[in-house]
Amino acid sequence: MARQLRVEYEGAIYHVMSRGDRKENIFWDDRDRQVFLRTLDETCEKTGWQVHAYCLMGNHFHLVIETPQPTLVKGMKWFLGTYTQRFNTRHQVTGHLFAGRYKALLVDEADDLYLRVVCDYVHLNPFRARLLEEGAALESYVWSSYPHYLTVPEKRPSWLRVDRYLGEYGITYDGEMGRQQLAIYLEQRCAGEGEHAEEALWKEIRRGWKFGAEDFVERIAEIMGKDDRKAQSGNHLSDAVRESEEAKARNMIEAHLEGLGTTLAEMRKWRKTHPEKTNLALKLRKNTTLGVSWIAKELNAGASSTLWKQMRLAKAKRQ
Repeated sequence: MARQLRVEYEGAIYHVMSRGDRKENIFWDDRDRQVFLRTLDETCEKTGWQVHAYCLMGNHFHLVIETPQPTLVKGMKWFLGTYTQRFNTRHQVTGHLFAGRYKALLVDEADDLYLRVVCDYVHLNPFRARLLEEGAALESYVWSSYPHYLTVPEKRPSWLRVDRYLGEYGITYDGEMGRQQLAIYLEQRCAGEGEHAEEALWKEIRRGWKFGAEDFVERIAEIMGKDDRKAQSGNHLSDAVRESEEAKARNMIEAHLEGLGTTLAEMRKWRKTHPEKTNLALKLRKNTTLGVSWIAKELNAGASSTLWKQMRLAKAKRQ
């Protein structure tokens, strides 16, 4: 699988998520959560990051951050490394705390709709994970930025920026009435009052590398192309397009296999020349720009030459 992209530019917004090594807890108690937030505070001071939302869970965390300067990579290296050191020292343990590379979903900063959707996704995480006691309000989960949105500005962390998220809800004044309006919206979501079209976008948040309008990749390319210091940006964007195609292909595979009542793990156990593997390969070749070698590996369909042969035979039978 392709390595996660690290596209950086001034003003970029990311949804960052990282899990514990072997899915183990990264917070053993509330003191750890306090240390994590203190480390985030120091990171924001060093990098100038603005945090739009965060949520600390048991074995992972979510952050929605805006980077006025392209400092995601350097900032995350210091942030995760420092927290790991502090965690290990406090608990007298050694080794990795986080599993592999963190995920950084690039969020379309030109349209606050996408920022709102991703912040809602983060703030609703404790509800989806059933961490709230029955009848408890969403704000009762204190290890999230959401309770800070409902309090007065003086009690918020200096690095928490609330105006863009509130603005997308039509809340132009950060006062008591506006905060109550936000609380009503989010509690309605928890109560399941009505279907929300934006929830269909959550798959993109979970699986994709970017979250935005159809022309977002082109705008990223234009932004990065203006920076002469990023001479390699063309390679970044070709990688970005490829990852976008891979995400598209995996969604197509999942939908196709749902229709067959099976999973990719089960399909991969089928013989390499199974007709359904060939049918799916033909579909992927028609609708994506991915090569046969990638498809063959993803479906466990043997060597690319073997899959090519099966595809040619299938095409001939259909003619």
